[in-house]
Amino acid sequence: MLKVGLTGGIGAGKSEVSRRLVACGAVLIDADRIAREVVEPGTPGLAAVVDAFGTEILTADGRLDRPRLGSIVFADPERLAVLNAIVHPLVGARSRELEEAAAEDAVVVHDVPLLTENGLAPLYDLVIVVDASAATQLDRLVGLRGMSEEDARARMAAQATRERRREIADIVIDNDVPLAELEQRVEDVWSELVHRASRRSSAE
Repeated sequence: MLKVGLTGGIGAGKSEVSRRLVACGAVLIDADRIAREVVEPGTPGLAAVVDAFGTEILTADGRLDRPRLGSIVFADPERLAVLNAIVHPLVGARSRELEEAAAEDAVVVHDVPLLTENGLAPLYDLVIVVDASAATQLDRLVGLRGMSEEDARARMAAQATRERRREIADIVIDNDVPLAELEQRVEDVWSELVHRASRRSSAE
């Protein structure tokens, strides 16, 4: 098994890269998706978040009001740290369960938005960083996700810098390119991952 950490700044296009890796044959473990699962209604995770932030972060039907919680934590690093201390251990435990269920020769891609910020690079055999300019990130967040420019800039500022992400990268995928070029780059990267995975299986 080859354990790959995939990360990138918000709006860099990491989700597009992860979709293409799955199409190539990767086993994807999506930290964002798991983070949503562990705070579903009735979970200990949601109960802990409500204890920390109050019932005002719930919708009328008892679900987590993500935009409201986001507006609180992204403006306050201490509150963000509180949320992370609740959610990250739950996400880590579920990620390990899914990884252990994968085939021995699998390429397992962990899609982890805050991999750099949380110092998680040592957990993986290699790290892929999807990189795009700040202008491209901002354009995508405002134009495609409908964020206000102020909200988009705040979320970008809450993350690691491009330089910090690139420092931990074993492979960088430039996503300031046309889609066809991105597709070819991902296919090339996949070939390398398969090669590394087969070498690891042989060694074991």
